[in-house]
Amino acid sequence: MGKDGRLVRGVVVRRLLAVDQGPGSVSSLHVRVMAEAAGVTVRTVWRCLSEAREGRLEPVPRQDRFTLDDGWWAVLAEAGGNVAALHRRMTAEGASAAVGVPSLGTLHRAVQRDLRAGRVLAVARPARGRVEANRYDQVLADLKLQQPGEGLPVVDAEPHDLPRAAADAKEVAPSRGGVRLFVPGARVVSTAAVAAVVESVGHTVAARGIGCWFGDPGVGKTVAVQQALHLLPSRMPVWRVVVAVKPGLPQIRASLLEALGLPAVSLSHRAQPADRALGEALRRPGVLFLDDAQRLSPALLDYLRLLWDEPGTAAALVLCGAGAERMIARAPAMRSRVLTWHQVPGLEPEQLTETLSMFHAVWEGVEPADVGWADVTVARGNFRTWAKITSHVYALSRRENTTRVDRPLIEQACARLGPYP
Repeated sequence: MGKDGRLVRGVVVRRLLAVDQGPGSVSSLHVRVMAEAAGVTVRTVWRCLSEAREGRLEPVPRQDRFTLDDGWWAVLAEAGGNVAALHRRMTAEGASAAVGVPSLGTLHRAVQRDLRAGRVLAVARPARGRVEANRYDQVLADLKLQQPGEGLPVVDAEPHDLPRAAADAKEVAPSRGGVRLFVPGARVVSTAAVAAVVESVGHTVAARGIGCWFGDPGVGKTVAVQQALHLLPSRMPVWRVVVAVKPGLPQIRASLLEALGLPAVSLSHRAQPADRALGEALRRPGVLFLDDAQRLSPALLDYLRLLWDEPGTAAALVLCGAGAERMIARAPAMRSRVLTWHQVPGLEPEQLTETLSMFHAVWEGVEPADVGWADVTVARGNFRTWAKITSHVYALSRRENTTRVDRPLIEQACARLGPYP
């Protein structure tokens, strides 16, 4: 029964011996109840009782079982987890002189035992039909559907240091760190709100704590947090977790494993090995970023809290989403552990004209009164709405071959947003 099993065995055997006062005094019901309490089979309890009657209370030590060393475990990973291929390789090379080549059945049992114990098998061979992310990005760049090596631009430098606006009309609007800006040449602007998010994210990461960034939809929460994560030191890894709609525990576990570079397919439905692998990975300093955290139920938030309660956890947890604070409030244990609560406001009307001119060159020289009209009537300080307006203003100005953005053109662009800007 192992180290812990010896204590269980001792308790089981001594209690049965106390009942064993003669032939027939220990019934099958006694044995079945003790087997259930010890978590072993009835046959095991009968065997232990028989040995105890002969005076052997301690279990006979088992012979050393065959285990795979790290070298052969790496060969198994290269073989895609194919135990038969590993056995053929070991047979061909003669394994080691001391251990010899085990049988295929022994090898299967050794691998299954290690996997159940939480040993991670990082299968090197990709699943059939799947494409590696970097190869996929390169194909998009070859087809001119994505710019290679594109990162999140930072607008804190002089104009000549900023990324060059797209001059080719065929270029499409890029996605900056998972945030669509809708128009070529758009840039992330470091407003006072973004700077505050950068400061709060930096403090939370340095303290290795949990933080929640919330606000109305479209105010720029994800943009600001992405900017903050982009400005972290390059040695600080950022693991981005994709949160599905109404995810269950297996789905969120698989997303965490995938974000941390662990084998999600083989671990997501094996709770204990997966949780041990996640706990080990989170001992490294880094940032786990979950956008749309409002999709997480209180049970899933409590699961994250349990991972962060593990001793030695060195990673920070960044939760972001509209309504995320309300969902976290429904999980009291998680709520009490949140270090940083940060509400992201909308764009400031006083700085709107300057912010838009930094966001895109199409707004340079526009009348502040025209910008104020669009903000009061349509955008209302919403960053995402202003990104849509910018996209239409850019398209209209290119179509009419004009560089002057006036009230009629802005009104025409705002009209394209319909009743739901």
